[in-house]
Amino acid sequence: MAKQNIEITTEDGTAKAGLFRSASSSRAGVVLYMDVFGPRPALDQMAERFAEQGYAVLVPDLFYRNAPYGPFEPRTAFSEEKSKAALSALAGSTTQDMTIRDSGPFLDALAAEGVIGPLGVVGYCMGGARAMNAAAAYPDRISVAASFHGGNLASDAADSPHRKAASIKGRVYVGVAGTDRSFPPEQSARLAEALRVAEVDHIIENYAGMAHGWCVPDHSAFDAAGAERHLKRLTTLFAETLG
Repeated sequence: MAKQNIEITTEDGTAKAGLFRSASSSRAGVVLYMDVFGPRPALDQMAERFAEQGYAVLVPDLFYRNAPYGPFEPRTAFSEEKSKAALSALAGSTTQDMTIRDSGPFLDALAAEGVIGPLGVVGYCMGGARAMNAAAAYPDRISVAASFHGGNLASDAADSPHRKAASIKGRVYVGVAGTDRSFPPEQSARLAEALRVAEVDHIIENYAGMAHGWCVPDHSAFDAAGAERHLKRLTTLFAETLG
């Protein structure tokens, strides 16, 4: 498995990213939208698992405008006031619109590396909404979007992904933690209705017993069995849509 460190020019600067490929990588690609703790070995590990399925996987730093920052320890970051404040500032200053703008260059970066086949996106935590908004903003380029323990997917905010459901052409998969304050049942119902009305091919699946962050190896809520289940779902979804 090879990791290539690349730099991506955006409207606002230069974003660092990791590009993961295996010897069997096809021309299909995936953008992995990070959780709030930023790029780190745990996300590299996840990207490597996807790359083993034959995809080129890009993991960009969504917080590049504020680099350098961190690193953060996910198990304790929100229990320590200093790191909690830093994370809140990073997330609050990196808007959905910023990531939507950045996503064009992210996709272009894959193309520049020879990844010219169908594309998918997957996001975790704050990355879930960004993956879905990217699918709406680039419908002719993104064939599938997945979110796991993504928050505020159908909130009252103007940039909530459910408001852009009609623009999505690809498939959508949403994996929901059994109990998640950032994505309560009323939001799940609102998202389901928006996707149904827009005639988007979608699945919203409840992972009962899982907590927010269960997919990510260094998260305090990590659940090995649940993480493998999520990987199997993604493997099937990507195989059906990306080939």
